[in-house]
Amino acid sequence: MTTELRRLRNYINGEFRDAADGRTIDVINPATGEVYATSPLSGQADVDAAMEAAAAAFPAWRDTTPSERQKVLLKIADAFEERAEDLIAAEVENTGKPVVLTASEEIPPMVDQIRFFAGAARMLEGKSAGEYMEGMTSIIRREPVGVCAQVAPWNYPMMMAVWKFAPALAAGNTVVLKPSDTTPASTVLMAEIIGSIVPKGVFNVICGDRETGRAMVEHSTPAMASITGSVRAGMQVAESASKDVKRVHLELGGKAPVVVFEDTDIAKAVEDISVAGFFNAGQDCTAATRVLVHESIHDEFVAALAKAASETKTGQPDDEDVLYGPLNNANQLKQVSGFIDRLPAHAKVEAGGHRVGDKGYFYAPTVVSGLKQDDEIVQNEVFGPVITVQSFADEAQAVEYANGVEYALASSVWTKDHARAMRMSKVLDFGCVWINTHIPLVAEMPHGGYKKSGYGKDLSAYGFEDYTRIKHVMTSLG
Repeated sequence: MTTELRRLRNYINGEFRDAADGRTIDVINPATGEVYATSPLSGQADVDAAMEAAAAAFPAWRDTTPSERQKVLLKIADAFEERAEDLIAAEVENTGKPVVLTASEEIPPMVDQIRFFAGAARMLEGKSAGEYMEGMTSIIRREPVGVCAQVAPWNYPMMMAVWKFAPALAAGNTVVLKPSDTTPASTVLMAEIIGSIVPKGVFNVICGDRETGRAMVEHSTPAMASITGSVRAGMQVAESASKDVKRVHLELGGKAPVVVFEDTDIAKAVEDISVAGFFNAGQDCTAATRVLVHESIHDEFVAALAKAASETKTGQPDDEDVLYGPLNNANQLKQVSGFIDRLPAHAKVEAGGHRVGDKGYFYAPTVVSGLKQDDEIVQNEVFGPVITVQSFADEAQAVEYANGVEYALASSVWTKDHARAMRMSKVLDFGCVWINTHIPLVAEMPHGGYKKSGYGKDLSAYGFEDYTRIKHVMTSLG
């Protein structure tokens, strides 16, 4: 007896459609390694149709008032709350994440973020109107940019979709959104929910692979391309968008330093850092992945962190006693395993370092010590449940090691010395610096980095403004 696979479809101009040429991709549940659905492998015809729908819907959506857009977004937030169980079920199949944590750690912030952008729609700011030249009055208009081509990643498919569409719709743009080819299910469900609320063509979802995303970015219609993904993908998007000078919004990789000074409460720091490093199987660009510990407490800290790792559990989605589920796909399991297999002789695996079971893509909580600054695993993003540990001698060396990577998204400092914390927050070259904590995010504050972590901000009024353009209007008083 065979079970019929679920059939996911694109959502274009208010209706669900197969890919124009009928091509599909198998979608695998990473907790089982088994195919559970098929998804469209969208081509140029599908991209053309979605862009045409979004362009046609843009003038009317642009001309809605902020209060009207606010009402729509609030309805979407309410609908997400009402359909929370369905969204959780889709996301768990997408990712293999624990059901309990998906319900508690993803649905509430998603709904809150949509409601934040609903309010932001009515809070646009600009320079005061006035006479900056005699006999002339100047005003500033903030306008939507137009059609937005958006590509979401597989590590947080639902939440990253919210980070994309919510500010874009709030600002008066229309959207063509592509989920990752490995995690389309929850985004297609979002299309069903959102499509019942917004006018047709305002929100469109097309599924597909890297070439589908490339076709979206290279299309002549979008005024803006936004991607959350790898550095390689971001560079390709920036290059493609440059051909017709599209606006680009990039949220890329991370290699967050966690700087632990000698006056830190070791037990509390280890507890918090282990969660921030292993949560979501470490598949988070802000994960507490690279710990730098003062040499005077290094050995004690490593022993405590290794013990915390050994007590951290991974397992099936319905197991309420696990912190994280599987890696997202077979390629990611291969990548994480490869970093451990290639460790230099001076490195020491203090905990984990191996696959868990032979079903699905689970990997053990892993701690690696004895590393040097130029080691591959220190310099490159692992994107798995792996925490590396290095020691430092003084504050200057801590800063040197922390900043000595190509990523610059997030960081944290652990110390009881307020002045030291303030000094570190100034010199750490990262878009976020947490002090005595790591990983909390709020809708009101921006998320985004520098260097190869990309540019542009998600969340906050800054993220909202990224989806607007500025126009100066000057009129003669004569």
